[in-house]
Amino acid sequence: MQRPFTQVVDPTLAEMGKNLNEAMQMLEGNQRSEEEERDGKKYSRKDIPGPLQGGGQDMVSILQLIQNLMHEDEEEESQSYRIQNVGEQGHMALLGHSLAAYISVLGRERLRKLTTRILSDTTLWLCRLFRYENGSAYYHEDDREGLLKVCRLVIHSRYDDYTTEGFNALYNNQPVIYISAASRPGLGQSLCNQLGLPLSCLCRVPCNTMFGSQHQMDVALLDRLLKDDLQSGKCPLLLVANAGTPGAGHTDKLGRLKELCDQYNVWLHVEGVNLATLALGYVSSAVLAATKCDSMTLTLGPWLGLPAVPAVTLYRHEDPSLSLAAGLTCSQPVEKLRALPLWLSLQYLGHNGIVERINHASQLSQKLFDNLKDLSYIKTSVENDGSSSVIVFKFNYEGSKSDSTLNLSTIERESDSMNQWLGDQLAVLVPSCGVDIVELEDEGTCVRFNPLMTSSVLGTTGEDIDHLIECIKEKIPVVLNTLQLKEEFRQEVERIAGLSYILDYSWPGLGIVRYDHNSEEMDDAKREAEQEKINATLLKKLNELESDLSFSSGPEFGAEKNCIYVGMVSEDVDVSELAETIAALGRDIEENSKLLENMTEVVRKGILEAEEQLQKANEERLLEEGVLRQIPLVGSVLNWLSPVQATPKGRTFNLTAASLESTEPTYLFKAQTTGTTPPATPTSGHARLPGQKLFKRLSRNSDAMSETSSISHLEEVENMDALSAPDVQQPSIHPAVEAMSVKPGTPDSETPSEESQEPEVLNLKTEESESVR
Repeated sequence: MQRPFTQVVDPTLAEMGKNLNEAMQMLEGNQRSEEEERDGKKYSRKDIPGPLQGGGQDMVSILQLIQNLMHEDEEEESQSYRIQNVGEQGHMALLGHSLAAYISVLGRERLRKLTTRILSDTTLWLCRLFRYENGSAYYHEDDREGLLKVCRLVIHSRYDDYTTEGFNALYNNQPVIYISAASRPGLGQSLCNQLGLPLSCLCRVPCNTMFGSQHQMDVALLDRLLKDDLQSGKCPLLLVANAGTPGAGHTDKLGRLKELCDQYNVWLHVEGVNLATLALGYVSSAVLAATKCDSMTLTLGPWLGLPAVPAVTLYRHEDPSLSLAAGLTCSQPVEKLRALPLWLSLQYLGHNGIVERINHASQLSQKLFDNLKDLSYIKTSVENDGSSSVIVFKFNYEGSKSDSTLNLSTIERESDSMNQWLGDQLAVLVPSCGVDIVELEDEGTCVRFNPLMTSSVLGTTGEDIDHLIECIKEKIPVVLNTLQLKEEFRQEVERIAGLSYILDYSWPGLGIVRYDHNSEEMDDAKREAEQEKINATLLKKLNELESDLSFSSGPEFGAEKNCIYVGMVSEDVDVSELAETIAALGRDIEENSKLLENMTEVVRKGILEAEEQLQKANEERLLEEGVLRQIPLVGSVLNWLSPVQATPKGRTFNLTAASLESTEPTYLFKAQTTGTTPPATPTSGHARLPGQKLFKRLSRNSDAMSETSSISHLEEVENMDALSAPDVQQPSIHPAVEAMSVKPGTPDSETPSEESQEPEVLNLKTEESESVR
């Protein structure tokens, strides 16, 4: 139970703890306090930023600003997002940073005593917890900094005149640093850059290729490398081994490596996530051998869910002066306060709390491993021997030998993209598990679950593992269906003229298609622009179809452009129907595009012809009616005395036929008639059951409809296809033609029938249709 701050003796310390507690509650609980606007500022300068003007901001306003900056993008993110689970133990770690700043203002003697006590206590506790007796500790923010300081310590130890001679002392006896090929990328280069050593001082030790784990360091090969370097006059300096490789979590043979390092006088440094299991009651012999190494780096922050705590490098060395020269010990008391957040957090958790968190991660790993063993098409990288909590798995099609429809080489090349898609889906669906993607040299792309680095941070539970297993079971059929239909879809696309299949093994979907627009009249730039326009319109139309497939334009920085990327297939689909539909839609878009190109000239000619016919009609009317009827007042009287019984003479401009036609059939049949029928939008020619979506097959080996209901189902499908066929989009009417159009004076009750499907027409009528008043 947390004690109130009033019981703390130091009033400043109590006030600081109270303020920090209120700040954490405000930031985590999204509490927003309302403050009145400040009065006019006494002092103001135009060149001073707004937040700095006046007498300063109060703490609540500043924390409010921090909160807004932290959460301003959460509403825009579409994917679920889990921040670190900062519990009370996390608050203790954060309190340690504030305490360190407060303690730094104490008197020098009091500060020295306090920092010495904090540093010695924390070092003793960590050495006892992780079975590293008689060790010293170095606390650092960057987890690579401890190894860097250890390298400097070994250089000072092996080269007596290094302090005075510097690099000249290394010239005749070049040091060599050995790093496993499975270590994290860039570690060796970073060490050489910080130490001022050439890259020739770095030696990458390959992993086992025939015996043992493929991610463990090859001890026999390392022995030969050490002998060769000694014979060539080099100085083997340090070996970096792994108790949990960054990729697969494998542990090197630390016992044999230690014997080899003692034989050649090489410093052995160990790092890795499996070092956390040293705090448990039972430790595997492979990891337990790490307690005999010369140094190890511990990352307690993610292991225990502690934010902003430093990493710790434990090491054994008898000469304090060399440790000081290497920077492993510091003379400034303020620098020793780095251990304060750990000092507070370890006391708050206690031994039981520390063991509970590490053991919880191991149990989650074991539960996932037991469930993955029972899943078909899922392969784990190694058998779980209890020494590692990292689970690496991937989709693996084991039944490919008996399935003649699949190409083995194709599956192997496309395995990485499928596992990339699987890992991305699991990371989105179950974010609390913290799965990620890892690239292994021999196994390719895999999905990794590393609970020691994520479970305390994300608060992973056993229910989350159950949810993860269910998601894996749901995604396996999707991957299987896609793999089974990929080759068939490629063959169907290549069979159809006008379509091109783009081969890209990095795309995890059904395939990539491009509709080719070939026109010899266009140059390359114009042809490419037209092809981009057609494929963009085709993509839009495909997404408007009622199907379970997803269509996209591909990755933002993909190599292929002007393509349609077909996504994963959740169920069995008719790829032949899909390819034919894509080709038919593309041809329809291309034809409409050509029609739009010629429409300007067609409409212009139609306007000129309409103007000529209107002029002829006016002349004929003038001859029939006489000049007197054209005078407004006289014409009205004559029309009243002797009405003219003239039938309206109009014209319609048929955009499809590009011709002028008479409107007499329209007045005769009370509907617009034409001799041509517009082409329907391309749809599937395959019959579908009511409610069945496009491209979907009921079964590969069964009929789609039974004999007793086949006739009725076919009739329903034909009716549905007739009703669901979308209208053909006609080009827009030229403004000049629309201005000349005069609708015939038909009553509202005599509108054309809705059942007639006619192309758009323009009604052009002479002034003879004007009614006589």
